[in-house]
Amino acid sequence: MTGAERDRADGAAAPATSGARRPGRHRRRGEQELVPDAEFRSYHDRPIIKPPVWKVPDVPAYLYLGGTAGVAASLAALGDLTGRAGLRRSGRMVSAGGAVASVAFLIHDLGRPERFLNMMRVIKPTSPLSVGSWILAPFGTATGAAAASEVTGLLPGTGRAAGLAAGVLGPAMTTYTAVLLADTAVPGWHEAYRELPFVFAGSALAAGGGSALVTGYGDGPPRRVAVAGAALELAATHRLETTIGTSARAYRTGRAGRVLRAARAATVAGAAAALAGPVADRVARRAPRRRRWLDAAAGLLLNAGSAATRWGVFDAGMATAWDPAYTVVPQRERLRRREAAGAPDADPPAGRRDG
Repeated sequence: MTGAERDRADGAAAPATSGARRPGRHRRRGEQELVPDAEFRSYHDRPIIKPPVWKVPDVPAYLYLGGTAGVAASLAALGDLTGRAGLRRSGRMVSAGGAVASVAFLIHDLGRPERFLNMMRVIKPTSPLSVGSWILAPFGTATGAAAASEVTGLLPGTGRAAGLAAGVLGPAMTTYTAVLLADTAVPGWHEAYRELPFVFAGSALAAGGGSALVTGYGDGPPRRVAVAGAALELAATHRLETTIGTSARAYRTGRAGRVLRAARAATVAGAAAALAGPVADRVARRAPRRRRWLDAAAGLLLNAGSAATRWGVFDAGMATAWDPAYTVVPQRERLRRREAAGAPDADPPAGRRDG
C-alpha cells in the first residue's frame, strides 16, 4: 500500500480491530497488515457521506407517481389529437391524480408545505432539484386544469391547451427525478448516472401505458408504449445491476435486490399479459370480457413492477450511502488507475500539499 493510499484509508474509514489506536498515536511500520482488507468501518460506525433524509414510502411513491403521470399526460394529448376521446379522458384523470399525489408525497417528505414553496422562489438552471420543481409545478397546474375541464365540460379550449401543454412536459416528468438522484453524492445513484434515466423512462412508459390498459383504453399506441417501456426497463435495470462497478452489488443484494427481482417478475408478467390480449382476440373472438380482465391484469402488473423498480433503486442507493465500502473501494480503484497511468494524485493527503 502506498503512502497516499494509507493516508486515504486513515481519513476515510477507521479499521475495525479489537484494540483501536488512541488519538495521536502514530502507526508503526507494518501495523496496517493486521487489518483485514475486506472490512470497511468509519469512525464510530458512521457513514462517510451524509445519507439523504428521504423517507419510505414518500420518495419512492413520488418517483413512481410523477413518471406515471407524465406518460399518461402525453397519451392524453395523443388521444386528443387523434380523436380518441376515451384515451384523452382517462389520460387526463390519471395524470392529474398522479401529479397531485406526487406533490402530496413530496410535501409530506419535506415536512412542511412552505419548503416546497421555497424551492419555487428562484430557478437555478444548474440545480436538478430547482429545475425539477419548475417542471413539476406547471405540469401539475396544466393537468389539473385539463382534468377540471374534462369533468365539468367548461372552457374546453382552455382545457385542450392545458392538456397539450401537460403532454409536452410529460417526457421531462419521466426522467428528471433520475437526474436529481444521479446528481447526489450517493454512490449507488451517482455511479449510475448513465443508466438511471433509461430505467426511469422505461418504468414510466410501462406504468403509463399500463394505466390505459386498466381503464379500458389500451388498444393501439398505449399497449405498444407499455410493452416497449417494459422492455426498456428490464434491459436498463439489467445493465444497472451488472455494469456500474462496485455499487452494482447493492442492486442485487439485500432488500433492494429482493424488491428489484419482484419488480422484474411483475414487469415480465405484465408485458406478457399485454401481448396476450390481441392474441386472445384472434383465438376467441367471442370473449371480449375475458380480454378486458386480461388487459386490466396486465396494467396492474406493469404498475406494480414500475413502483417496485423505483423502490428498489431508492433502497439500493440508500444502502450505498450507509456502507463505507461503497465510498472507499471506488476511491481506491480510481487511485490505483491514476497511479498505474502515471498521473499524480488528484487529492494529496493532508500535510503533504504543496505550499
